[in-house]
Amino acid sequence: MADVELAFRWMPISDLAETDRDLDRAKLLSMSELWRDVKGDLPAEHIHDFNERLKREWAIETGLIERLYTFDAGITRLLIEQGIDASLIPHDAANKHPQIVAGIIADQAEAVDFLFDFVGQQRRLTTAFIKEVHALMTRKQTTASGIDQFGRPVEVPLAHGEYKRQPNNPTQSDGRTFEYCPPEQVSSEMDRLVEMHCAQADDGVAAELQAAWLHHRFTQIHPFQDGNGRVARALASLVLIREGWFPLVVASSSRAKYLDNLKQADAGDLRPLTSQFAAIQSRWFQQALAIGAQVQQAAERRDQLLAKISDEFRGRRVRAQVDMEQVKVTSATLASRARTKFDEYCDDLEDAIGADDETRRVFVDYGEDSHEERRSWHRYQIVETAKHPSLDYWANLRELHCWVRLGLVTESGRSEILLSLHGVNREFRGLVGASMCLYRRQRGDDIEHQIIELMPTCEELFEFNHKEASPSIERRFDRWLEDSLLRGLDQWRRGE
Repeated sequence: MADVELAFRWMPISDLAETDRDLDRAKLLSMSELWRDVKGDLPAEHIHDFNERLKREWAIETGLIERLYTFDAGITRLLIEQGIDASLIPHDAANKHPQIVAGIIADQAEAVDFLFDFVGQQRRLTTAFIKEVHALMTRKQTTASGIDQFGRPVEVPLAHGEYKRQPNNPTQSDGRTFEYCPPEQVSSEMDRLVEMHCAQADDGVAAELQAAWLHHRFTQIHPFQDGNGRVARALASLVLIREGWFPLVVASSSRAKYLDNLKQADAGDLRPLTSQFAAIQSRWFQQALAIGAQVQQAAERRDQLLAKISDEFRGRRVRAQVDMEQVKVTSATLASRARTKFDEYCDDLEDAIGADDETRRVFVDYGEDSHEERRSWHRYQIVETAKHPSLDYWANLRELHCWVRLGLVTESGRSEILLSLHGVNREFRGLVGASMCLYRRQRGDDIEHQIIELMPTCEELFEFNHKEASPSIERRFDRWLEDSLLRGLDQWRRGE
């Protein structure tokens, strides 16, 4: 029999490496602290409603990413907002009856409650608990896909909460095999996994790093015949919930990046997966803060607040004003750093394209709070960038807005790279975001220099608030700025 070509050869799991611990946590920790402050002022029912929607999203997405069922973003949003109802699920959801799909999602939602209960009881992770999670999450699933002795695909009974008895090494599209832990080694490897995780927790390892390590090493073992991805995300969620954060919602739209980061972890680099988990948490902090802002706005209209105004209003207003002034000063500093960077590139680009001030030229201009007229420019570009699926947030330009623009004029037309610093969420509470986009202009029949081909050049929204120290913000911003600007120039070059 010919040797099987392996894409990955299994080996016993390893603990964290020193390189894994190289984290930049300033943004995540500052947002966590800000949410902790806001959360304490929110009514319990609003926290409950937010957590219920989050739980439903987790339950739906963890099955979508495994292709247990399929439906579009509109159905996902409907189920999140209105609840898990079979009547809302299309009949072509992966050839499963809507009642079955609803049952699978309901079990996965129940698993989130199970995780919260586990954390509330302050229990330590055990292999017995992991088996309970698997049994719960696969309760409505009766079979798993397998291969018979002739190499034909078959459905085999799924043992709930029991380790695999047969190898479950998948064959990739290129014909190579990905080797997971052999069945006879699973029990000892799972014991080692739990032991290492508990030691990391005792040592105070960063929560997002713990979550990424536990998720990845569990998937390397792949202890169950099926359902391993769902359980891995549940275990990562357990770590994050214990930190007071949110369950790990890996959206199906991020599946390719998620799988790629797992491959990089297989190759020994856990940092991309850790960064993705941190970015997911940041996105949920942003959404939670938006809920807090809405609740705060409603609460301010309530009559019972009148009794507190005399004692608290003046002090709160002064503190809020100080915080607001702080983020405005920081925003102005970042805008200044961006202008310097854009000016440097402007000089180099003039040489690179052979600028002649007629058919080819490069220019930089900017607007800030002190420029009453210019600060309102580019509203369309900034709002459209914020709506892009890769960013998806509310750009608030009312309280704060600074921008810097790099213009590139050639025979092919005029393009612009735009950096914007502005508030985030409908109600500005001191959370500031920076975005960058590239767009081209062309002369239309009725609109001069019509904007076309607008696209973000930043991989993610840059965010900060008054809780984070300025040197930390500036270090993160400089890296983000350089990456986003280089990406924008490369997109412009390829479009020339």
